[in-house]
Amino acid sequence: MLRFSNFLFPEATTPEDDARIIAESLEEAKLCDELGVEVLWLAEHHFDGNCAYVDPTTFAAAVLAATRRIKLGFAVAQVSLHHPVRLAEQMALLDNLGKGRLIVGLGRGTAYNVYEYQGFGIDWQDAQARYEEAEEIMLRAWTSETGLTHKGKFWDLHMPRLRPLCYSKPHPAVLRASSSEEGALHLARRGLPFMMNVQSLEATRTRLARYREELAASGHDEAVIARCMAESWVWRNVVVAETDAEAERVAIPAFEAMQAHRRVMREKVYAEQGIRMVQEVVPPARVQVEHALIYGSPATVAARMAEIDRTGVGGVICAFRLGPMPDAVARESIRLFMTRVAPEFQPRRAAAE
Repeated sequence: MLRFSNFLFPEATTPEDDARIIAESLEEAKLCDELGVEVLWLAEHHFDGNCAYVDPTTFAAAVLAATRRIKLGFAVAQVSLHHPVRLAEQMALLDNLGKGRLIVGLGRGTAYNVYEYQGFGIDWQDAQARYEEAEEIMLRAWTSETGLTHKGKFWDLHMPRLRPLCYSKPHPAVLRASSSEEGALHLARRGLPFMMNVQSLEATRTRLARYREELAASGHDEAVIARCMAESWVWRNVVVAETDAEAERVAIPAFEAMQAHRRVMREKVYAEQGIRMVQEVVPPARVQVEHALIYGSPATVAARMAEIDRTGVGGVICAFRLGPMPDAVARESIRLFMTRVAPEFQPRRAAAE
């Protein structure tokens, strides 16, 4: 019953690439809509070219206008960088533009790029607390019929009822990101699904098993457990080609170049300021080819997806365009995936339904 989505996370290596990559990204969104991809996920990163369109709320409006069926999700909106009322308004508008196709993915913000917080004048050490307060405000703003009054650590608000009203009732689907096991277990206690960052297959199995156990231990019934598992997603980078050899030739250099580019600004800031948000002694799974990258022929990729399917998770967030990979290569990879990999899982979905 595994479902598939595309993480539209396009790198613009130089500023001169920005306009071209943004235009190509919109065309990639249209292709995914045509091919039946279930969800298109948008990222948010600033100043470094790692995500060319930078502002997912603005780009989302263009994507919703250009597509008809595909759902649009955020993976994630960096909530700590936003005013929560403005973000609630923007999401309510997008929910109306998409007539309910929106998934509001929420997270505190980057765990690695201190310059993103500095650029918005925000102390990165306040990110989690800002996120928690902002999420509460957003949920209240979407659902209150009389407006809200809020006095907290970061915001002092007194506002009338939010407009526009959400198209979805009581509000758009909300999905939280969790980069740690404890974060996933915290969401399990609340009976909420989650998005998992790139992990090894073994870590994915272990974390999902513990998440399921915590759901049950917290008193949630089988229906809630099944819903939470079905609505949770894991992330992998994916490259499909006609042969394993061709996929390897394309995938590994693009993946390694992408990881190198993502380190450039972090290392520059560290050299200038001596600030590093996370000290990683051992390279994490997200930068290791064997854990973060699934590549090969359609048959090989389908076998790797079947391993993920057996963890019980609902879906895979597939990032197809990696680093400097040409647009045409990414588009062919998506076509092969949707025409020759995804159909392998349709009988299982039909039987489950």
